[in-house]
Amino acid sequence: MARKKVKLEYIANDASRRATFKKRRKGLIKKVSELSTLCDVKACLVVYGHDEPVPEVWPSGADAVRVVARLKRMPEMEQSKKMMDQEGFMRQRIAKLQEQVRKLERENREMEISLSMNERMLGGGGGLEAIGVEEVTGLAWLVEVKVGEVRRRIEAMSKAAKAAPVATSGNPWIMDSFFPLN
Repeated sequence: MARKKVKLEYIANDASRRATFKKRRKGLIKKVSELSTLCDVKACLVVYGHDEPVPEVWPSGADAVRVVARLKRMPEMEQSKKMMDQEGFMRQRIAKLQEQVRKLERENREMEISLSMNERMLGGGGGLEAIGVEEVTGLAWLVEVKVGEVRRRIEAMSKAAKAAPVATSGNPWIMDSFFPLN
Protein backbone atom coordinates (compact mmCIF):
# COMPACT_ATOMS: atom_id res chain seq x y z
CA MET A 1 0.00 0.00 0.00
CA ALA A 2 1.36 3.42 -0.91
CA ARG A 3 2.15 5.92 1.81
CA LYS A 4 0.63 9.36 1.82
CA LYS A 5 2.95 12.27 1.10
CA VAL A 6 4.49 13.70 4.27
CA LYS A 7 4.45 17.46 4.79
CA LEU A 8 7.97 18.66 5.51
CA GLU A 9 7.30 20.87 8.49
CA TYR A 10 8.19 20.93 12.15
CA ILE A 11 6.34 18.31 14.21
CA ALA A 12 4.87 20.16 17.18
CA ASN A 13 3.97 17.11 19.28
CA ASP A 14 7.08 16.13 21.31
CA ALA A 15 6.33 12.40 21.52
CA SER A 16 5.52 12.18 17.82
CA ARG A 17 8.64 14.18 16.91
CA ARG A 18 10.92 11.92 19.02
CA ALA A 19 9.37 8.76 17.53
CA THR A 20 9.75 10.12 14.00
CA PHE A 21 13.35 11.12 14.71
CA LYS A 22 14.25 7.63 15.97
CA LYS A 23 12.61 5.92 12.98
CA ARG A 24 14.17 8.25 10.44
CA ARG A 25 17.61 8.07 12.07
CA LYS A 26 17.43 4.26 11.89
CA GLY A 27 16.43 4.48 8.20
CA LEU A 28 19.23 6.95 7.48
CA ILE A 29 21.80 4.66 9.10
CA LYS A 30 20.50 1.76 7.01
CA LYS A 31 20.79 3.84 3.80
CA VAL A 32 24.38 4.87 4.54
CA SER A 33 25.26 1.26 5.38
CA GLU A 34 23.73 0.04 2.10
CA LEU A 35 25.51 2.76 0.12
CA SER A 36 28.82 1.80 1.68
CA THR A 37 28.31 -1.91 1.04
CA LEU A 38 26.80 -1.78 -2.46
CA CYS A 39 29.12 0.87 -3.89
CA ASP A 40 32.23 -0.12 -1.91
CA VAL A 41 32.77 3.41 -0.62
CA LYS A 42 33.92 4.73 2.71
CA ALA A 43 31.10 6.59 4.44
CA CYS A 44 30.20 7.73 7.89
CA LEU A 45 27.21 9.29 9.55
CA VAL A 46 27.01 11.47 12.62
CA VAL A 47 23.55 12.33 13.95
CA TYR A 48 23.07 14.65 16.90
CA GLY A 49 19.77 14.07 18.69
CA HIS A 50 18.07 17.07 20.30
CA ASP A 51 18.14 15.80 23.88
CA GLU A 52 20.94 13.24 23.55
CA PRO A 53 24.33 14.03 25.12
CA VAL A 54 26.28 11.79 22.70
CA PRO A 55 25.75 11.69 18.92
CA GLU A 56 24.96 8.45 17.11
CA VAL A 57 27.88 7.51 14.86
CA TRP A 58 27.98 4.91 12.11
CA PRO A 59 29.92 2.62 11.52
CA SER A 60 31.87 3.26 14.74
CA GLY A 61 33.59 6.24 16.27
CA ALA A 62 37.06 5.11 15.15
CA ASP A 63 35.97 4.35 11.57
CA ALA A 64 34.13 7.66 11.32
CA VAL A 65 37.23 9.50 12.56
CA ARG A 66 39.30 7.80 9.82
CA VAL A 67 36.81 8.82 7.11
CA VAL A 68 36.65 12.43 8.31
CA ALA A 69 40.46 12.57 8.66
CA ARG A 70 40.81 11.32 5.09
CA LEU A 71 38.44 14.05 3.93
CA LYS A 72 40.37 16.73 5.81
CA ARG A 73 43.70 15.55 4.33
CA MET A 74 42.39 16.20 0.84
CA PRO A 75 43.14 19.61 -0.70
CA GLU A 76 40.29 22.06 -0.18
CA MET A 77 39.61 22.30 -3.93
CA GLU A 78 39.27 18.52 -4.12
CA GLN A 79 37.02 18.46 -1.03
CA SER A 80 34.62 21.05 -2.32
CA LYS A 81 34.68 20.00 -5.97
CA LYS A 82 31.44 18.02 -5.74
CA MET A 83 30.03 19.46 -2.53
CA MET A 84 26.85 21.42 -2.87
CA ASP A 85 24.69 23.34 -0.45
CA GLN A 86 20.93 23.56 -0.74
CA GLU A 87 21.09 26.78 -2.75
CA GLY A 88 23.61 25.37 -5.21
CA PHE A 89 21.57 22.21 -5.61
CA MET A 90 18.43 24.24 -6.29
CA ARG A 91 20.26 26.46 -8.80
CA GLN A 92 21.54 23.38 -10.65
CA ARG A 93 18.08 21.82 -10.62
CA ILE A 94 16.47 25.04 -11.88
CA ALA A 95 19.03 25.32 -14.69
CA LYS A 96 18.33 21.73 -15.78
CA LEU A 97 14.59 22.33 -15.71
CA GLN A 98 14.94 25.59 -17.67
CA GLU A 99 16.98 23.77 -20.31
CA GLN A 100 14.33 21.07 -20.47
CA VAL A 101 11.60 23.72 -20.87
CA ARG A 102 13.57 25.41 -23.70
CA LYS A 103 13.97 22.07 -25.47
CA LEU A 104 10.28 21.24 -25.14
CA GLU A 105 9.25 24.73 -26.31
CA ARG A 106 11.48 24.35 -29.37
CA GLU A 107 10.03 20.91 -30.15
CA ASN A 108 6.52 22.32 -29.68
CA ARG A 109 7.28 25.23 -32.01
CA GLU A 110 8.64 22.84 -34.67
CA MET A 111 5.52 20.69 -34.43
CA GLU A 112 3.16 23.69 -34.60
CA ILE A 113 4.91 25.09 -37.68
CA SER A 114 4.99 21.68 -39.37
CA LEU A 115 1.32 21.10 -38.61
CA SER A 116 0.37 24.55 -39.90
CA MET A 117 2.31 24.06 -43.13
CA ASN A 118 0.89 20.58 -43.66
CA GLU A 119 -2.66 21.88 -43.16
CA ARG A 120 -2.09 24.74 -45.61
CA MET A 121 -0.53 22.45 -48.21
CA LEU A 122 -3.57 20.20 -47.98
CA GLY A 123 -5.78 23.22 -48.73
CA GLY A 124 -7.00 24.00 -45.23
CA GLY A 125 -6.57 27.42 -43.63
CA GLY A 126 -6.59 29.39 -46.88
CA GLY A 127 -3.73 27.60 -48.63
CA LEU A 128 -0.14 28.81 -48.91
CA GLU A 129 -1.21 32.21 -50.30
CA ALA A 130 -2.69 33.30 -46.95
CA ILE A 131 0.52 32.82 -44.95
CA GLY A 132 1.34 35.71 -42.65
CA VAL A 133 4.77 37.20 -41.90
CA GLU A 134 4.97 35.36 -38.57
CA GLU A 135 4.31 32.00 -40.22
CA VAL A 136 6.83 32.69 -42.99
CA THR A 137 9.44 33.55 -40.35
CA GLY A 138 8.61 30.35 -38.47
CA LEU A 139 8.83 28.31 -41.65
CA ALA A 140 12.20 29.85 -42.53
CA TRP A 141 13.46 29.01 -39.03
CA LEU A 142 12.21 25.42 -39.35
CA VAL A 143 13.87 25.03 -42.76
CA GLU A 144 17.18 26.28 -41.29
CA VAL A 145 16.89 23.81 -38.41
CA LYS A 146 16.16 20.89 -40.75
CA VAL A 147 18.97 21.87 -43.17
CA GLY A 148 21.37 21.97 -40.20
CA GLU A 149 20.23 18.50 -39.13
CA VAL A 150 20.77 17.19 -42.68
CA ARG A 151 24.26 18.73 -42.82
CA ARG A 152 25.22 17.16 -39.48
CA ARG A 153 23.94 13.79 -40.67
CA ILE A 154 25.89 14.05 -43.95
CA GLU A 155 29.02 15.00 -42.01
CA ALA A 156 28.60 12.03 -39.66
CA MET A 157 28.04 9.66 -42.58
CA SER A 158 31.09 10.95 -44.45
CA LYS A 159 33.25 10.51 -41.33
CA ALA A 160 31.94 6.97 -40.95
CA ALA A 161 32.65 6.26 -44.62
CA LYS A 162 36.23 7.53 -44.28
CA ALA A 163 36.80 5.31 -41.24
CA ALA A 164 35.43 2.17 -42.96
CA PRO A 165 37.87 -0.22 -44.68
CA VAL A 166 38.16 0.28 -48.44
CA ALA A 167 37.95 -2.55 -50.98
CA THR A 168 40.71 -2.38 -53.60
CA SER A 169 40.57 -5.86 -55.09
CA GLY A 170 38.11 -4.79 -57.73
CA ASN A 171 35.29 -6.68 -56.06
CA PRO A 172 33.32 -4.27 -53.82
CA TRP A 173 32.14 -7.18 -51.67
CA ILE A 174 35.65 -8.28 -50.66
CA MET A 175 37.60 -5.97 -48.39
CA ASP A 176 41.35 -6.34 -48.66
CA SER A 177 41.88 -5.58 -45.00
CA PHE A 178 39.97 -8.77 -44.16
CA PHE A 179 41.11 -10.91 -47.09
CA PRO A 180 44.59 -9.83 -48.24
CA LEU A 181 45.55 -10.68 -51.81
CA ASN A 182 48.80 -12.59 -52.42
